Amino acid sequence: MRGGYGRRALLRLGTVAAAGALVGADAARAAGGSPEWVRLLGVLRRRWFEVTTGVTAGLGADLEAEPYRSGLARMGAEAARHRDGMAAGVGGLWEDLALPSYNAVPLRLLGMARAYALPGTGVTGDPALGAAVAEGIDRYRRLVYAAGAEPVGNWWHWQIGVPLRLLDAALLVETHLGEARRRGLLEAVDHFVPESVVGAYSGTSTGANRVDLCTVLLLRAMLAADQAGAARAVSALSPVFGYVRDGDGFYRDGSFIQHTTVPYQGTYGVALLTGLARLLVVLRGTPWEIDDVRRRFVFGLVERAFAPVVHDGFCMDMVAGRAVGRRAYGDHARGRRIAAAILLLAESAPAAERIRWQGMVKGWALRDVSVPMVRAAEREDLGFHARLAAVLRDEGVAAVGEPYGHRLMAMSARAVHRRPGWCAGLSMASDRVGHYEHGNGENRRGWHTGSGMLYWWGVGHGDQYSDGFWSTVDPYRLPGTTVSTKRLSDGAGGEWGETCPPARWVGGATDGEYAAVGQHLYGLASTLEAFKSWFFLDDAIVCLGAGIRCADGVPVETIVDNRRTDARLVVDEAAGWAHLAGHGGYVLPGRPPLRTLRERRAEGSRKGTRRRVASSGKTHDYVTLWLDHGVDPRDSGYFYVLMPGADPDQTRARAAAPSWVEVVANTAHRQGIRVPSLGLTAVNFWLPGSAAGLTASGPCSVLVRAHADGTATISVADPRRDLRELTVVWDRPVARVLRRDPRLSAVAVGVRLGLTFTGLTFTGLGDAEGASARVTVRLG
Repeated sequence: MRGGYGRRALLRLGTVAAAGALVGADAARAAGGSPEWVRLLGVLRRRWFEVTTGVTAGLGADLEAEPYRSGLARMGAEAARHRDGMAAGVGGLWEDLALPSYNAVPLRLLGMARAYALPGTGVTGDPALGAAVAEGIDRYRRLVYAAGAEPVGNWWHWQIGVPLRLLDAALLVETHLGEARRRGLLEAVDHFVPESVVGAYSGTSTGANRVDLCTVLLLRAMLAADQAGAARAVSALSPVFGYVRDGDGFYRDGSFIQHTTVPYQGTYGVALLTGLARLLVVLRGTPWEIDDVRRRFVFGLVERAFAPVVHDGFCMDMVAGRAVGRRAYGDHARGRRIAAAILLLAESAPAAERIRWQGMVKGWALRDVSVPMVRAAEREDLGFHARLAAVLRDEGVAAVGEPYGHRLMAMSARAVHRRPGWCAGLSMASDRVGHYEHGNGENRRGWHTGSGMLYWWGVGHGDQYSDGFWSTVDPYRLPGTTVSTKRLSDGAGGEWGETCPPARWVGGATDGEYAAVGQHLYGLASTLEAFKSWFFLDDAIVCLGAGIRCADGVPVETIVDNRRTDARLVVDEAAGWAHLAGHGGYVLPGRPPLRTLRERRAEGSRKGTRRRVASSGKTHDYVTLWLDHGVDPRDSGYFYVLMPGADPDQTRARAAAPSWVEVVANTAHRQGIRVPSLGLTAVNFWLPGSAAGLTASGPCSVLVRAHADGTATISVADPRRDLRELTVVWDRPVARVLRRDPRLSAVAVGVRLGLTFTGLTFTGLGDAEGASARVTVRLG
């Protein structure tokens, strides 16, 4: 049959799900609950089961067809093995999982519980399996998660990871749990997750953690049939629904911060989005339904915060914190999680958003050829697979391509630039964003990822940073960075993102298509200081460095690129260019000595060694290009152009046309370029001053584009976020202003343009959180 579940599957599903709901109803009645609360409790339990197991996903997936039949059968067979292998006398639950096992044991119990509750597993409603899960929950609770026990290690296990999985499993097998076990679990949860954990929006109770904590409390209320507890759990979500100005949460420019200083859409962010998507479904039509204003906030996050950091189906590592090297192809796995959350959220969204998001995810799935999304979903998440397969089959949903343009997320020191055939991402550090994050033993050598790491992907290179990149790359030679080669200890700088430099000028100006981005760089655990600028254009990125100085007693390098490839490299030093076959070109005006290295690196390799070292066996070839500034430079600089996807002829032609781009300034005071063919002039003013006909009264970033229709757009930003007033003068005749920015307070036109920003809706340009103010004028 097509278009729904098989009849027998539906009957099995109805029997098991109804049993759990009836137990909850009995508990509600015993507690004196009203008939309405009894009904609502059944609704909450049923919807939670449906949304977390995916049984309603796809609205037409036949669980008796492939791949669902085989997937469910595998789930059931695994659950049966664990049921039969549960050991009563080993001091734990299974011989292969030593306690406390904060992740593996609760996850195994939850998997078994879902196999018990889902149709088609072969053990659906199996009394022995239900009893085994109930016994496993209680035994784990007594041995590890007992009320009164002292939490050891990471707080997250005790307040989120363990209770979330145990409560979820308990709801599914509650007919086997019994009152004593149910009460014991509730007491343990009350001990480790008291309601006071959501009393204040601070510490570890923010952002994604806050959503998870509220979900734990909601599941606890469902198991206890506690109506008031359910209301309190939902009410505590309130601080999540709104933009923040500092600390953890979402910012208006699309940034998402967790752990105070770490950009984190890729892990904590998608956990938050997934949690809210689930709750929108579970709470719909109840007294605690999330209202329209808050729903609109959640819907707005999809294209504001998440879509910009997903490219061809993978989520960029620069928003994954310490998780970058957690697993092979982890960026693609994070992309799938985001896609799954968006498709789930689409079920609660208005038609316009739903169709647009489905088209976006469809485009990602079709373009992710490194790890085909639909095949991976078969292995990982049948609910996501059903939703995705339905979208891929739907001829009424058009696949959406990559949106060309620039997204600058100043509040998280990140930038994304998309052009036909390529995409780039930039990772910086500032006084509010750490160089990197490490913790729990992860990412201990990510020291320089915030030193201007420039990621880029061309056609066919969606796995450039995926398979073993972080475990094999030279951590001192990350592409785009300027670093001191001073040796650092693992985890240098502190845990959990405690590596913020004093730099405030980090960000830039963009008109939505092109951008001028800069970073006042301070090295991690180093005396290094530098001024770095990137000008993102149509087919190239112009890279400038100035004021590079250091007193570490070691060489300082700027890494032009470091590609995971064995492709052929051609370098023409006399003409000032290099080309990496199948990847792109590099133009070096001024013909500085370009250092190159081809090496095969194994996991654990140290800089400069080519031999294999003891590891798990993963090795990769790298081609590295860099500029050597020497030992302890005092005022060094650089200028090069990256041309993603360019062939040798295009690279050679660009090098032979030096007038294509003019560097109008490259000092520790200001850096800027002019590109006549684009009508573009852009300057990063580190200090007040003038360059290329632009004058600024304070530190700022200015990008001007003159268009063929006789108009021009001036984009101005305050990356330091502290200006109360700024005046920018453009030495060009202007007839009138066509479009004003609300922060523009005074205009002078005529032989030159004068713009003064003091703010009408803000207290000043600095209050715009680094966002660009844009003014359109008619040229005179």
